[in-house]
Amino acid sequence: MRPFSWRFIRVWQRNSDVFLRLWHTEAPAFIAEPLILLLAMGLGLGGYIGAVDGQRYIEFIAPGIIAAYAMFSASSECTYSSFVRMEFQNTFDAILATPLNVEDIIAGEIFWGATRSVMTSVAVLTITAAFQLVHSPWVLLIPPFALLEGLMFSSIALFFTSFAPSINSFNYYFTLFISPMFFLSGVFFPLSTFPELLQKLSWIAPLTPVAQITRALFQGEFGPKLLPALGIIIGYTVIFFAISLVTMRRRLTR
Repeated sequence: MRPFSWRFIRVWQRNSDVFLRLWHTEAPAFIAEPLILLLAMGLGLGGYIGAVDGQRYIEFIAPGIIAAYAMFSASSECTYSSFVRMEFQNTFDAILATPLNVEDIIAGEIFWGATRSVMTSVAVLTITAAFQLVHSPWVLLIPPFALLEGLMFSSIALFFTSFAPSINSFNYYFTLFISPMFFLSGVFFPLSTFPELLQKLSWIAPLTPVAQITRALFQGEFGPKLLPALGIIIGYTVIFFAISLVTMRRRLTR
């Protein structure tokens, strides 16, 4: 594994410039869709559900939706978008003709995916604030925490991308990995409703500790008890960031 240099910022900047030109095509994914889900589930289904952990249902799912859509943003950016840049647009090949190396490209892609997570978390957090669902100043930590979440999911996504034979392969990634986490990581109901074995297994899913910490920030209960969850996130991030540097180098230099 080789280190990346500060020049990875140029890859980040290139992706940012493209996004700023086409942001209106991305808006439905990170603004309209979470808003519709919050209305449908929080107000629609919530009208039939009583208090969950002492909260209205819409208050319970709001932090989970922020965590989930930050995950979707990073995962989408470092699977479909990265694959298009790598295989169809030959953007990575063009960048390699500059002083940047493979590791700079990979790091730039991961940090750009993390930036998309922050954008999405801020957008959805603003929506929840408009619904008067924010009651704690601790939510100000959600954007920087979303950066860490984005680094984790971007690294995992790019690791999968390094082995994907075709763009259709990402159907497996989202159907068998991302979607189950969306429903089984405590976003829509407490993990305590699961059988004990499933509760323990759910902590293997990277979204579970993210949802727990985001919900704690909403409730103003951020403390030492969340350190294990934070440790899981940091562990996944370090491991998959390092592995993706190796596997993507093999993919781009074979």
